[in-house]
Amino acid sequence: MHFEILVEDLSGKKILDILVPKLIGEQHSFIVHPYKGVGRIPKNLGNNMNASNRILLDQLPKLLNGYGKTFANYPDDYPVAVILVCDLDNKNLDNFLQELKGVLDACHLKPETRFCIAIEEGEAWFLGDIPAIKSAYPRAKDAILNSYQNDSICGTWEKLAEAVYPGGLQVLSKQGWQMIGKEKSKWAEKITPHMNVDNNQSPSFNFFKDKIQELAEM
Repeated sequence: MHFEILVEDLSGKKILDILVPKLIGEQHSFIVHPYKGVGRIPKNLGNNMNASNRILLDQLPKLLNGYGKTFANYPDDYPVAVILVCDLDNKNLDNFLQELKGVLDACHLKPETRFCIAIEEGEAWFLGDIPAIKSAYPRAKDAILNSYQNDSICGTWEKLAEAVYPGGLQVLSKQGWQMIGKEKSKWAEKITPHMNVDNNQSPSFNFFKDKIQELAEM
C-alpha cells in the first residue's frame, strides 16, 4: 500500500514522517504533503481553486478528484490511499465529518480515503503519551500534564505550552503566532521520536493508527 497523507502544516508533517513508519513498517510507502493552514471546505465543490493557494480544505475537492482520476489508472497490485489528518479545533466533529464525506462523495472517481481528525488539536496526540513528553522535556510540569483529559476540548496546545515552555503559556503567547508556530515544530521534533504508538491514550490518535493499519493489511 502507498499512502498519500495530507496535513495542514509543517509540524504535522514532522510528526507523521516519524510516526507513520512505526505504524506501517518498511513494506509500505508514504508521502506527507504539508499545507499552509487548514482553511475551510468551499461551498461550490466544483470551483477550480487556484493551485497556488496552499490551504488544505480549500483545495480538498480538487485534490480528491485528482487522486481519484490518477488512482483509477494504477494497476490492481499497487493499491493507494489518501489519509487526511487535520485538527478539529472548534468544529462539531459529526458535522465536520459529514462535510468531508460530502466532498468525497462528490468525486466522479472516489479514491480510497480516510479522514482522521485530531481532537482538539495535534498536540492531543503528544498529551496521550506523557512519558514521551517527559523524555523530551524532563522538567515538564507533572501537575499540568496529569490534569489533562484525553481528547478534551480545553485549549490543547496551550495546555502543552503551560507544561513545557519556560515561563508557560503567558510568556510564549506574548511572542506572537510566528514564535508559537516555531515552538510547535520544536515539540514535533523533540517529542515524536519518543512516542510509543502502541500505548497512546488519545482516542483520535488510536483511530488514525487503526485506519492506517487496516489499509496496510488490505
